[in-house]
Amino acid sequence: MILITDELRTRLLANGAAETGTNHVPVVKLFNPVGAATWLLTELDKDGDTLFGLCDLGFGFPELGSISLAELEAVKGPLGLGIERDLYFAPHFPLTVYAEAARVAGRIAEAEQLLRHAAEALALSHFELPPDEADDKRR
Repeated sequence: MILITDELRTRLLANGAAETGTNHVPVVKLFNPVGAATWLLTELDKDGDTLFGLCDLGFGFPELGSISLAELEAVKGPLGLGIERDLYFAPHFPLTVYAEAARVAGRIAEAEQLLRHAAEALALSHFELPPDEADDKRR
């Protein structure tokens, strides 16, 4: 599988070239299909190899950091399985929200309620939250 398509590469490079301190929404989610490692990536340096994002190697301590695309592409697990791209990943929050939710959960989490609580804890009033489907069901 191609981990970073041309379209994703363009978006990641644009984020990487943006002003520092920008709180980007993740562009791509990569994961180990036979392990617990997950990466939510927002930026690619102009070197074309250094990715930045939320990294969770499955030890209970996700962190913001950099990873080499070449190293991710070189990973070969059991039966020759490599790192995969989540084709259905649809992020709704900036990376800091995912990082806060991961800090609380001890892993990268995508549960909407946890992400909403993280967004509220970070007081991201300038970022429009997606509609809460649970509120719609209660009405």
